[in-house]
Amino acid sequence: MTTHPHAARKGRDFIARHGETVYNIAQRMQGDHPHTPLTRKGFAQADAMGATLRHLLGVKPKLTLWASSAGRALQTLAIIAEHLELDWHGARRDDRLVEIGMGEWSGRYYHELTGPDADFLDVDARLYRRPAPGGEWYDAIAARVGGWASDTDDDPGDRLVIMHGMSSRVLRGVLTGADVMPQFDAPVAPDLPQGSIALIEGGRETIAHLGSGGPSMVAPA
Repeated sequence: MTTHPHAARKGRDFIARHGETVYNIAQRMQGDHPHTPLTRKGFAQADAMGATLRHLLGVKPKLTLWASSAGRALQTLAIIAEHLELDWHGARRDDRLVEIGMGEWSGRYYHELTGPDADFLDVDARLYRRPAPGGEWYDAIAARVGGWASDTDDDPGDRLVIMHGMSSRVLRGVLTGADVMPQFDAPVAPDLPQGSIALIEGGRETIAHLGSGGPSMVAPA
């Protein structure tokens, strides 16, 4: 099964993954946790993203700003907006852009996954094999980010979207019309390190900036 790319978009979508957080370095599952602050490395990653976008787009570009409502995404956006000399307060935020919900496992350390839970991670796909107890699955992410994409197809020109490791992979899959992966019930794009920016135009993706952070499967963000 293949999804249909959102070709109605007239501009380009810069889909960015926020910088490293204190939960990432502690190897804790943060999922849709509302606020886990950036580390110094996370700020440096956001700084590098801002510098790249300033080089690509110039100062004060006509760019619609979007972000997940999670604090780490908003912190990342604040640094990027400063590079672009754009008003952070003018950014739009949407709960549909948050990370995968981890349910009862939110905040747990990865080393605590033992016994029957030890195979929770799909190492090859860098995704989870099943939902966490009371958590969210990838088809639910696809529904919410797909709804956001449909509702905002008429955004004028280019836009920047700051979000998370797994939810951004699903959104990228939706925007490019990728095949639905049967084991995950959703279209999922390849993993990118923290601090990366994917550029999607006309349903096709290129990498605008490759970040220096870790993979989603180690500490999803």
